[in-house]
Amino acid sequence: MRIRRRTKQLPRRSVVPAQDETDLLLFPPLRSCWSPSGEPQEVLLSGPNARRVVFGAMNLRTGSRFFLTRRRQRAEDFQVFLGLLHARHRGWQVTLMLDSDPSHTAKGSIALAERFGMELLWLPKRIPQLNPMDTLWGQGKDIVCADQQASDLDQLALRFIRLLESLSPREALRTAGVHSDDFWLRDVL
Repeated sequence: MRIRRRTKQLPRRSVVPAQDETDLLLFPPLRSCWSPSGEPQEVLLSGPNARRVVFGAMNLRTGSRFFLTRRRQRAEDFQVFLGLLHARHRGWQVTLMLDSDPSHTAKGSIALAERFGMELLWLPKRIPQLNPMDTLWGQGKDIVCADQQASDLDQLALRFIRLLESLSPREALRTAGVHSDDFWLRDVL
């Protein structure tokens, strides 16, 4: 696989962050609910289903993480994230692993990454389980978001990010599956 080959070739002074984003919704994901067998459970919701998008990246070598909350997931929002990621890793070769979301593949996003000297490693389409951020998001949502409606979406996003930031680098890598014997890049990081 080309990503494995390229990761092996990276210089010592390089970072390999996996990048992804997730939506946090005012209406929570319903993970568990009780109702009599054979009877559907009525779930009451009130208000519009607003959302926040959390952009995140995790260095697959060190477990350090970086998050940014935005109202949307457009190319401009991703480009703000790229700029902050670049500033965070000045002087390092950044090889960013990401999916081909339209905000990532927009001409402006690619041009900005090139201007910053970032290399983009595109994950295969329709295989989100290759991105460890996807697992990290799910674990965080199970704890912070599931089964309860938030009264304030910005506070929900803050609690979600604080939970993920509270993990030690080692815990974050373990939670995301990077330390698993089955992790697809385990032997090249």
